[in-house]
Amino acid sequence: MKICIVSDSHDRADALMQAVREAKALGAAAVIHCGDLIGAQSLKPALSIGLPIHLIHGNNAGDATALHNLVQSSGGLLGYHGPDARIELEGRRVFVVHYDHYGYAMACTGDWALVCCGHSHRAEVRKVANVKRGETWLVNPGTIAGLSAPATWALGDLDAMRFEVRELGGGSGPS
Repeated sequence: MKICIVSDSHDRADALMQAVREAKALGAAAVIHCGDLIGAQSLKPALSIGLPIHLIHGNNAGDATALHNLVQSSGGLLGYHGPDARIELEGRRVFVVHYDHYGYAMACTGDWALVCCGHSHRAEVRKVANVKRGETWLVNPGTIAGLSAPATWALGDLDAMRFEVRELGGGSGPS
């Protein structure tokens, strides 16, 4: 299963929709949004692509009532998890949190196959040594909004456990 990982969209509905569209064209079957969405209305174009979206709020939560209403009207496509998410996709345990330092700490536990985070606006994909003498993937897709950094998102393949940072409207970027 391929997934689209985005973060820090900061009300940039067009950029978020474009990333989801690009990911779907590359075979993604779900989206993980690592927070700082801001306004619920900025999700509507991305939801129209038809992929399920797992969302956390980050440090810029926006209007909780509008987000709740959108979840209720999404037909099950939008899952809002609050400040962090513990989900399972294709048998892989995935932890999603906004803050990158919290993401690193969760990767160190060894309890997750994948930890996704955001906040720093710096794209990064790496394996983190964990306390269980293994490694955990830590993916920060950067900022899809392109704020103080290139507009980036990540494409993940949960079957192969491969992840790549991609520039919006382009190919692979720095990882």
